[in-house]
Amino acid sequence: MRRILLLYILLSVIGLTTVHAQFDNGRQRVDENGYDQYGNQVDPAMIPDRLDSANVEVQGLAPTLYMWRIKNQLGDRTIIPADTAYHHFQNTNLTDGLTGHYNYLANMGSPRMSRIFFDRRDPEPTIFMEPFSSFFIRPTEFNFTNSNVPYTNLTYHKAGNKVNGEERFKSYFSVNVNKKLAFGFNIDYLYGRGYYNNQNTAYFNAAFFGSYIGDKYQMQAIYSNNYLKTNENGGIEDDRYITAPEEMAQGQREYESTNIPTKLSETTNRNHDFYIFLTQRYNLGFKRDIPQAENDTTPAKQEFVPVTSFIHTIQVERARHTFNSNDDMRKKNYYQNTYLDPDNPIAHDSTTYVGIKNTIGIALLEGFNKYAKAGLTAFASYKISKYTLMNMNGSPSPDKYNENEIFVGGELSKREGNVLHYHAIGEVGLAGKAIGQFNVKGDIDLNFPLWKDTVSLIARGEVSNKLAPFYMRHYHSKHFLWDNDMDKEFRTRIEGELSIARWRTRLKAGVENIKNYTYFNQQATPEQKSGSLQVLSASLNQDFKLGIFHLDNEVTWQKSSDQTVLPLPDLSLYHNFYMQFKLAKKVLSVQLGADVRYFTKYNAPAYMPAIQNFHLQPANDQVEIGGYPIVNVYANLHLKRTRFYVMMYHVNQGMSRPNYFLSPHYPINPRVLKFGLSWNFYD
Repeated sequence: MRRILLLYILLSVIGLTTVHAQFDNGRQRVDENGYDQYGNQVDPAMIPDRLDSANVEVQGLAPTLYMWRIKNQLGDRTIIPADTAYHHFQNTNLTDGLTGHYNYLANMGSPRMSRIFFDRRDPEPTIFMEPFSSFFIRPTEFNFTNSNVPYTNLTYHKAGNKVNGEERFKSYFSVNVNKKLAFGFNIDYLYGRGYYNNQNTAYFNAAFFGSYIGDKYQMQAIYSNNYLKTNENGGIEDDRYITAPEEMAQGQREYESTNIPTKLSETTNRNHDFYIFLTQRYNLGFKRDIPQAENDTTPAKQEFVPVTSFIHTIQVERARHTFNSNDDMRKKNYYQNTYLDPDNPIAHDSTTYVGIKNTIGIALLEGFNKYAKAGLTAFASYKISKYTLMNMNGSPSPDKYNENEIFVGGELSKREGNVLHYHAIGEVGLAGKAIGQFNVKGDIDLNFPLWKDTVSLIARGEVSNKLAPFYMRHYHSKHFLWDNDMDKEFRTRIEGELSIARWRTRLKAGVENIKNYTYFNQQATPEQKSGSLQVLSASLNQDFKLGIFHLDNEVTWQKSSDQTVLPLPDLSLYHNFYMQFKLAKKVLSVQLGADVRYFTKYNAPAYMPAIQNFHLQPANDQVEIGGYPIVNVYANLHLKRTRFYVMMYHVNQGMSRPNYFLSPHYPINPRVLKFGLSWNFYD
């Protein structure tokens, strides 16, 4: 651990001492919302405490930065807020998510699955990486930064002690060579020892990124390398160690978590994934004069107006998954089948995926003249995927599968203006495994004034016909074997959203219909439901404020038409009550509060270590989880460039009937003190 920390510090120091990229010298104007005259967000630490007018002049080179994410395979950018806010900072490292939507296995970084059906992601690149969404970052989730000075963020989270505690260290650095060219790196190290035996997690990610955002040429690139090692304990042997400890040996009223026996003790999963992502475009256009005031005698300035873009995106990815167990599964009766002799020289399950995807496109851009009310893009993609699986005849030579896909598609969008925006994108398969597949989705939003406020109405829709993921169709291992001929999964989803910023109100509702729903059944093997399945969902976010007192609320209701195939809790709740105020001449921002997560009881999916995924509970082992509130008490502070929190996690342990499970047979961690620190540098 010390060596890793020394490496982090060394890389961060190198970043901090990089030659400064200084440009735009002179005065900078910052509005009351913290944005400069170019629309870039200025870090709150660099804004004067009091803004006496709509615009404030900051002398010298004040740090400015903005961040963005890549929206899709066409390289479209979406500007996001800079990661400087301290609200919810205490929850950013919780594996169950900011508002507690995820089931997981108690330890930090362990596999997880969202209880909110509409929040679930597609299982890409493989079903083995998807459960690690709290750590594994896809290209569309990566933050790029453009800043006028080098920007560094160091973040550290810690809980517990050296025996059972958890630690996470993150370092992010970005520097601009000039206004257009930026590069940097991101390092993320996570180590959870585990409050229950044989469940520690050790993950490491190193990513390097670069961007060039010019008038004519734009480029964004990422190299990301992920190592994930997860020890598996199979859950505790008997839930009564938590729910009724007095019934167990010695009649104790409460058990130390490390004294509770677990099902597995010598079982490990490892994942190694790396990807290279590059998206670039070249714009053709013209220059035009920027409108000036009538009495302005200075020479007219010009701006570049793009008309047509040529787009290219490539992603190369390799993912390797291994499962190794020295536990005697036959004695424990943990798995029903064994396909390879335990004495076989092949020591562990393994599979490898390699994928290369190229996308090319041409776009006619919105706004180059008054008649161009929307942008139009045509694109085509080609992907080759190679898979290696274990040979079930006992031979060391693996079974190999190759799949090719060719898609063509189009995009229509209107992003400019303040009232109406819309976006639609679709693709259809032409060759290889893509034949018969298609996906079309779109959204439209309408914004209009109401009672001195702006009301936003948003509608979203999606229709798709997709082949099940490869590893749901083919998988060879010691304890699981399938080669399935599956039908395509047909989905239709419609969502609506109403948002009123002044009222702090957001209401969402949606319905999805799925034909040939694909899932892991009670034997933890893939299966498809014949016929259709429907999911209804509605969610309300309503926040209240009275002076320094705040109450944030989130209520989600959902209903599955077949709870035996797709079990979902009827209600999921999150409430956060806190006081927010400033101290030390209004330099120190403080939040003191408590939040609670709760969901109604249901037969949640169980977890199978040998496939590292969640599945329906076995018929002879049905248990309900839920009906238990999880309460955290916290203090959250923000002082200029520094954010800091202290939180007592699961503070209500022992105050009600102990039934604290977020996955069958996996109790959550006991009461524990957590703290975290995040520090921004602009040097």
